[in-house]
Amino acid sequence: MGVRSRRGGLRERKKLAVRRALGSAALRLAIERGLENVTIEDITAAAGVSVRTFGNYFASKYEAICAIGTDRARRIGAELLARPAREPLWDALVNAMLAHYEGADRAPGGRELAGLRLVLTSPPVRGESLKVNSEMQQALAEAIAARTGTSLAEDMYPQVLAGAVIAAAQVAIKRWATADPPVPLAPLLRRALDVLAVACSR
Repeated sequence: MGVRSRRGGLRERKKLAVRRALGSAALRLAIERGLENVTIEDITAAAGVSVRTFGNYFASKYEAICAIGTDRARRIGAELLARPAREPLWDALVNAMLAHYEGADRAPGGRELAGLRLVLTSPPVRGESLKVNSEMQQALAEAIAARTGTSLAEDMYPQVLAGAVIAAAQVAIKRWATADPPVPLAPLLRRALDVLAVACSR
């Protein structure tokens, strides 16, 4: 059983590594070249895998581009569940959110941000982003319910709180994407969550 478990764990890690490589390549190429100038063949070549392998993970290049956000949603939920039980819920939520925005402490380059802005505002990617937000809200709600001993089926609190946190994060990300000159995302995220905390305490 131990050997099987290790093999299973290694297989899952390899699959996750391939998924991350494809997602990172898709987003990087879209920023560099423009969304319309990137094909699935380009993405698989950059990630070092076959087009057939791509189909095992994603249905479209737009889904691959948003994979970083989707995976972040799952990690934030897992992080919230893993936070110490003695940590107040709000502190745990803020720490879980801030822990999984890679590179959020540095300001992006102007060209990088301009490319990212074009990618994120394209209709196909915006549609996929709605799915990402929904996944993140669900992951957070499930973790909040588990931490507070409430039921998602019977209590609206986990979903309402998760929705408010995601909305605050979206405001911060929108400010970050339009900032001129570019600024780090982390302080904006923290400020948006602080505003939400104040609003909830009134």
